[in-house]
Amino acid sequence: MPRVQPELRNEPKIALPQRLRINNEGLVEGTRFIPSPNCDARPAGCAINLLVVHHISLPPGKFGGPGIIDLFTNRLDPSAHPFYAGVAGARVSAHFLIRRDGELIQFVACARRAWHAGESSWKGRSRCNDFSVGIELEGIGELPFTDAQYGRLAELTLALGARYPIADIVGHSDIAPGRKCDPGPSFDWVRYRGMLKTLSQGTQAAKKSSTNKSRTGRASVRRSGRRGK
Repeated sequence: MPRVQPELRNEPKIALPQRLRINNEGLVEGTRFIPSPNCDARPAGCAINLLVVHHISLPPGKFGGPGIIDLFTNRLDPSAHPFYAGVAGARVSAHFLIRRDGELIQFVACARRAWHAGESSWKGRSRCNDFSVGIELEGIGELPFTDAQYGRLAELTLALGARYPIADIVGHSDIAPGRKCDPGPSFDWVRYRGMLKTLSQGTQAAKKSSTNKSRTGRASVRRSGRRGK
């Protein structure tokens, strides 16, 4: 992708949900779902244990328009922008897109194989599409991602980890070195992993508090019952 001048503007922030939940079909409950035809069945018995982070913008450096959705649903008009002529025929998708304002859009159920990684390998295994979930962040390598995007990505990651045996989180550049460069130097891995740790600790603390309250409530009922005899 050619270097472009990023479109600088004030990025809106949204309130992020407390928890994302993924159902048995691999769909995030309550999230906008736009089905992409660019997917197929995963190999039988193949566990989902890899998360791949990408970045994308269409046109390059422009945000908020319909270009990404049109690309993933094979509706991109090659005459709408000079850049589109070279990518309009691509058959690609990702499981998720996170917009600049934190909006989460799902294109492929996690149970199915999205066509996001292309020729790739990780830890000696090729065809990363078989065993991975692909998340696209709306952005480019020259521009920092937004607070809302990091928050949404961290929460989505925890939800995926609660549903699937995610063992590794990588960038597209890690599984296709020399061919891909996303999510790029602007993606703050330290910040992202720190947010995962903080959210995970908060979830564990909330579960512990809920368990303690439940035990206290049951003990109170038992004591009350004994006094009534």
